[in-house]
Amino acid sequence: MRCPSCNSLDTQVKDSRPTEDSAVIRRRRVCITCNFRFTTFERVQLRELTVIKRNGRRVPFDRDKLVRSLQISLRKRPVDTERLEKMVSTIVRELESSGEAEVSSEAIGEIVMEHLRQLDDVAYVRFASVYRNFREAKDFETVLGELTSEDDPRIAQFRK
Repeated sequence: MRCPSCNSLDTQVKDSRPTEDSAVIRRRRVCITCNFRFTTFERVQLRELTVIKRNGRRVPFDRDKLVRSLQISLRKRPVDTERLEKMVSTIVRELESSGEAEVSSEAIGEIVMEHLRQLDDVAYVRFASVYRNFREAKDFETVLGELTSEDDPRIAQFRK
């Protein structure tokens, strides 16, 4: 592991322990060259995933990019980091166990929206507005109508 401070490859693991859900191993490391201490996280990866973008371009799947986009959707929402990490791990496992090495960005977006819908309605609408490329207020109304019709059919009939 390369030291983030001096780029030396001579580092040593001082402590290893699993996270609470045992899906990730947290390792405390120290650089032998500059004595800098840092933490790394190790997780199981079932297969290399490639994302097929809407324009046809193929890029490697980036878990961190998924986390960042979800953090933006969940900004100022009452969802703790642990629940976010658990959701991301579930999504990644779902993608990796699908049996496909290539996954479309649309498929990823739909899976993410399905999980966000269960987690937080506001984050779901925020994510949907970017993912579905909302152009006008009517697009928001449509998604809100979907949410309320699932929650309580009586509310949906008053919105029409």
